[in-house]
Amino acid sequence: MEKGDGSFAPAGVYKQRAELYKGSLTSYVVVSCLVAAVGGALFGYDIGVSGGVTSMDAFLKKFFYKVYVKKRQAQENHYCKYNDQGLAAFTSSLYLAGLVASLVASPITRKYGRRASIVCGGISFFIGAVLNAGAVNLAMLLLGRIMLGVGIGFGDQAVPLYLSEMAPAHLRGALNMMFQLATTSGIFTANMINYGTAKIPEWGWRLSLGLAVLPAILMTVGGLLLPETPNSLIERGSKEEGRRILEKIRGTQEVDAEFEDIVDASELANSIKHPFRKVLERRNRPQLVMAICMPAFQILNGINSILFYAPVLFQTMGFGNAALYSSALTGAVLVLSTVVSIGLVDKLGRRVLLISGGIQMTICQVIVAIILGIKFNGNDELSKGYSVLVVVVICLFVIAFGWSWGPLGWTVPSEIFPLETRSAGQSVTVAVNLLFTFIIAQCFLSLLCSFKYGIFLFFAGWIVIMTLFVYFFLPETKGVPIEEMVFIWRKHWFWKRMVPGTRDVEINEVK
Repeated sequence: MEKGDGSFAPAGVYKQRAELYKGSLTSYVVVSCLVAAVGGALFGYDIGVSGGVTSMDAFLKKFFYKVYVKKRQAQENHYCKYNDQGLAAFTSSLYLAGLVASLVASPITRKYGRRASIVCGGISFFIGAVLNAGAVNLAMLLLGRIMLGVGIGFGDQAVPLYLSEMAPAHLRGALNMMFQLATTSGIFTANMINYGTAKIPEWGWRLSLGLAVLPAILMTVGGLLLPETPNSLIERGSKEEGRRILEKIRGTQEVDAEFEDIVDASELANSIKHPFRKVLERRNRPQLVMAICMPAFQILNGINSILFYAPVLFQTMGFGNAALYSSALTGAVLVLSTVVSIGLVDKLGRRVLLISGGIQMTICQVIVAIILGIKFNGNDELSKGYSVLVVVVICLFVIAFGWSWGPLGWTVPSEIFPLETRSAGQSVTVAVNLLFTFIIAQCFLSLLCSFKYGIFLFFAGWIVIMTLFVYFFLPETKGVPIEEMVFIWRKHWFWKRMVPGTRDVEINEVK
């Protein structure tokens, strides 16, 4: 490939060798991916614990007294009683810190390896959990949230890359979903802990926040013990060690084809000095669009609002003390549906799951909006029968998310970038995810107060848009080796006009 100055740069992966890949799923890969995926538990635990803690009277009384007073007033409109920007800032500050941290994590992940970022994330999250558990004022509480955000920014940047690079191509979807399974398990665990600690009047919230040290310790120790990925080792010049690890994780010495793909990709990666600039080039436009749209849509369907604010949302509908129990139920449903997705993703493919999940989520959001619009005026509690129906429909929504956009919102962006822009691309994905998470977390309580039941129609509209986006613009990535992903864009009806080199590739293959 000729550069502008007349010299020649490495061409990267120019020949498809997927059919020559050897090896199978080894216990070494499974254990490595399970340990690494604990990083997802940090994100999940925080999402689950935040909503539970912000519905506890002792926590509100200490840090958000105005909200506590409003909550106790029977005449307060149910839709608006939690509307407080300070309370929203408690939840959302973490995600803004994570956004900045994910951008800082990119050069660290590229220069020092995936493990380095995993360890940094675990240490930061540990510090944040300790600060939150011991918080004596709002400033200390928010500082702890910021440190948690730094941990999540590093973890979310490195873990999906680690999983994608360790997994064999034909099982990459299932193994990558270990991250989402850990996330959903973290949410469920937090919901169950909140259900128990809510019965401890004065310091239950401290226990909920403090137990976040456990996944942080697991992630830190795991990061120290895990092997580095072959892709990262070869990119950083350790070809012999990279091949040794590749042979070990594939369970065979016949790894020439995959090794050559990684070496080709790493030579091109090392010729790129500014990967963020490279991501913005026209030839990388398909990957960049996916890195922005997939995580944005993953948040704009309304799932995080339901997960962070599930206890608050159910109390808004008049569930009273059953709120934490109801949110624990949704957490359990999310875990089970993610397990189903792991079994289906490499059989049915990404597109089928995303489109069918989008259709089911749209129907569920519309049904909830209709029930609340007709049967709930914001001042009275919802009747028992309709309350149960709302929980059932929200569970169906969570099920659809759990086997579609939940795991695949992370899996697809982490597997589509070439090695030279993979770390930068993952940073864009994480930054966008956390930016939209921050926006929704900060605005949701105000939107709920303003839109009332219409908030569910707002999210339904976004789900329609994102389902159409997948149908028209996302090619199937099932079974495509990670270093040969460029070929799917060259064959796509829309993206092929932006990805050059098809003719050059054919000439090279003939030669």
